[in-house]
Amino acid sequence: MDFSAYQELKLRRLEPGILEIVMGEEGKLAVATAAAHAEMARVWLDVDRDPETRVAILRGAGKGFSAGGDMALVEEMTRDFAARARVWREARDLVYNMLNCSKIIVSAIHGPAVGAGLAAALMADISIAARTARLIDGHTRLGVAAGDHAAIIWPLLCGMAKAKYYLLTCDTISGEEAERLGLVSLACEETELQAKALEVARKLAAGPQTALRWTKYSLNNWLRLAGPAFDASLALEVMGFTGPEVKEGLAALREKRNPNFPAEPKDF
Repeated sequence: MDFSAYQELKLRRLEPGILEIVMGEEGKLAVATAAAHAEMARVWLDVDRDPETRVAILRGAGKGFSAGGDMALVEEMTRDFAARARVWREARDLVYNMLNCSKIIVSAIHGPAVGAGLAAALMADISIAARTARLIDGHTRLGVAAGDHAAIIWPLLCGMAKAKYYLLTCDTISGEEAERLGLVSLACEETELQAKALEVARKLAAGPQTALRWTKYSLNNWLRLAGPAFDASLALEVMGFTGPEVKEGLAALREKRNPNFPAEPKDF
């Protein structure tokens, strides 16, 4: 499989059977630009088709796992129907392409994990977080519904009560707390994170591939059952980009202040 067409994601063969996918650049947080968002949705189709890959490791370069959506992309979505339609399709494909990818996916999470990167981190089959990692679903703080992955997987991972609390408040979850809640598979020291991810990937790559992939397929039927809830949440998120709350949320982010949302929605 030729991965040379990818510009935002860096893909390399760590060793036979194990592919590494790196978001962002060293020294920086990975930002979901329009190009990066498109590649993140598409890459799992190529991973699935790659005969040399048994396990894929997803990680962020530099200071953290992911920084969320690029402000230019967010603003474009508030004013352009075509942009909203494109991002809706890519966000849908990211989740379903990871869900249907036959290869095992391991995520290695350090620093902040926000936005589409967080979606990919938690949709991975095995998620490993540094104890000091900071997982943040900031959708409602921006002024849109939590829709890009949360409805399909958070209630299954950590239960409805915790899912509602963190998705409604946008409170930060440490990697250590995420493991305690069941939101991630494992937690370790940040200095051990890449080695731990490779250790798990090697174990999986050496295992019986048909048995592993069929087990993944079977277990993911729990997520497929939640598909209608995910589809609705994503549609509501995208619709929110047409409303007044996201404009205030975006302005607050730019001005580095707390948002002052309208007191009462007029149509709900």
